[in-house]
Amino acid sequence: MGACHKEELRLSHAFANASSRDRRVLKHVHDNVHGNIYLDPFFMKFVDTEQFQRLRDLRQLGLAHMVYPGAVHSRFEHSLGVYWLAGDAVQKLHFFQGSELGIDHFDMQTVKLAGLLHDIGHGPFSHLFEREFLPRVHNGAKWSHEEMSVKMIDYIVDEHNIEIDPSGLKRVKEMILASSETKLSNSTREKRFLYDIVANGRNGIDVDKFDYIIRDSRACGLGCNFDFHRLMEMMRVMDGEICYRSKDYLTIHKLFATRADLFRTVYTHAKIKAIELMVVDALVSANGDLNISSYINDPAEYWKLDDTILKTIETAPDQEEELKKSRELIRRIRRRDLYRFCNEYAVPKDKLEHFKNVTPADIICSQKASGVDLKEEDVAVSNVKIDLTRGMNNPLQSIKFFKDYDSEEKISISDEQVSHLLPGCCQDMIVRVYSKKPELVEVVSEAFENFQLKTYGIKTQVHETPEKKKRRR
Repeated sequence: MGACHKEELRLSHAFANASSRDRRVLKHVHDNVHGNIYLDPFFMKFVDTEQFQRLRDLRQLGLAHMVYPGAVHSRFEHSLGVYWLAGDAVQKLHFFQGSELGIDHFDMQTVKLAGLLHDIGHGPFSHLFEREFLPRVHNGAKWSHEEMSVKMIDYIVDEHNIEIDPSGLKRVKEMILASSETKLSNSTREKRFLYDIVANGRNGIDVDKFDYIIRDSRACGLGCNFDFHRLMEMMRVMDGEICYRSKDYLTIHKLFATRADLFRTVYTHAKIKAIELMVVDALVSANGDLNISSYINDPAEYWKLDDTILKTIETAPDQEEELKKSRELIRRIRRRDLYRFCNEYAVPKDKLEHFKNVTPADIICSQKASGVDLKEEDVAVSNVKIDLTRGMNNPLQSIKFFKDYDSEEKISISDEQVSHLLPGCCQDMIVRVYSKKPELVEVVSEAFENFQLKTYGIKTQVHETPEKKKRRR
């Protein structure tokens, strides 16, 4: 099919869809990324609940706004964006392959609803709540926002008496869990490609990434030259799997590379991590009094938990001694008296596979006699993993391609077949060490250097402490 003819059909299809909408019943939202977004009454039943509106009080980028002031967008607009892109993706597949794939209205509604509700179970401060806070107060017990999203959906449906087909509800929840460690049921074998649109557990290409990559980049004032529209226009289902044209290999690589760059420059920014470490310490300290971790046991309570928990702690009466330490930490954040960054190093490639997280105890045990005895509570360590979504594995090895639209064969492509300039390693592990007290920066830094010498036989630090700079001058 010629490119011009396909574009003509696409525009014709879009016009037919637009003309069939009854604008009297549609909710119109103008999004600063995708433009006009329309929601019909069925989806508004979920949007107009206190549980979904709670997403307005969950910042998409957690505490990144403390470094990137424009990063104040919420999971509310991100969820609307994923809903819109999920609908757009399934409509494109329906238009070009609907007859052979059997895509119907039921499929479209479930995919869009999964996009709308995929983040309904997120906790405060983005992923910090489940990855940093809960492991410290629940002895490492596993908990995921995807599983909470599923529980929250059931709660919303029951609480607000929303009429929805049970099979549709089951499918929506399975689509949300598709990228988690939870195994999908055998029922998902039918139209399996639909489960790859919102949360793709197969290879990581999904509309959730499309939305947050462009939305986060724009909010932080960063450029984004990844074009997801190209992938959505050219994708094709083959043997129950969404495949892409072989000529789009580098476009897909750019998706994962852009995501990794966002992790390096925004999500794991050294100063943002310092603030996150302080917030986690504040939450852990306040947990005994506020019992924050207990909220995860009941959706009826969990939806009341959002980013305003910091303000609750900060404005608690001074006589509440239990919250004193937490209040002081938050006050330090407000006054920019942060944990002091000492240094960092990238774990050597040959050590990545068997790497174990570095702890404050590791740093303390490496201290040499200096007249100051460090304690574990003086040191904070951040073990930062940056990858292309598949750990040490290249996600492009899991993606299937086709040569052209006349081809009936799906193929795999290796990096070597495309370019020798593509990176040979797909993961970075960066260890950062912080001193909780300004006067201990040099002592902690030296202990960190000793740890590296003892562990790897070399000092791989790249920064110089302010104290050493002063002495050099």
